Amino acid sequence: MMYSKKVLVIAAHPDDEILGCGGTIAKHIQKGDTVNVSILAEGATSRDNSRDSEKRKLELSQLAQAAYKAGEILGISSLSLHNLPDNRLDSCDLLDITKIIESEISKYKPEIIYTHHSGDLNIDHQRVHQSVVTAARPLPESHVKTLLFFETPSSTEWQTFGSALPFMPNWFNDISETLVLKLKALEAYESEMRSYPHPRSIEAVEYLARWRGATVGVKAAEGFILGRKLIN
Repeated sequence: MMYSKKVLVIAAHPDDEILGCGGTIAKHIQKGDTVNVSILAEGATSRDNSRDSEKRKLELSQLAQAAYKAGEILGISSLSLHNLPDNRLDSCDLLDITKIIESEISKYKPEIIYTHHSGDLNIDHQRVHQSVVTAARPLPESHVKTLLFFETPSSTEWQTFGSALPFMPNWFNDISETLVLKLKALEAYESEMRSYPHPRSIEAVEYLARWRGATVGVKAAEGFILGRKLIN
């Protein structure tokens, strides 16, 4: 009997989960693993001088629909959309963010967690990373055995040298067979994608996957930094 793993993806914004590890999500699901996704910030109100969820009500609804559609394309088991302020997570107490993540970990009991790299330019990515590492600290009763950090096009590579820890992947997932699904899921986020040569374009995301794959001898891959791995 094949062993089914429980996976939790924790992202800051709608589309980060696909940009960072969409091909890996699809691969887990094809192997029979259970993948749950949690998105913490709403992803729209940062475009205004002050947060006004009512003003962005239609846009927020469309983003939520896109997130569910993308998840459906990949076949995830569940999607949790929270309503923390977009690009303003530095205005939230770290403890409050951590408690949301602790609740998700308690609910889904994941063996593997994927989340943001600590050195991203985007402040929300940084805060989510810190909160996940805190929530997934290795207590004796913890179910979390593997902690992996992904890159997010138009955030990770935009950080300047010397300003933060660079993204140098030491863990690669072969997504040669699931890259098509990743790109299809990104198409659900039409409003968030940009035209090439923007790094958050379908073409650039594919080129990055091809390059990550070429560096390890496969047709396409997603790169990660291993935070922790416990082998029983």
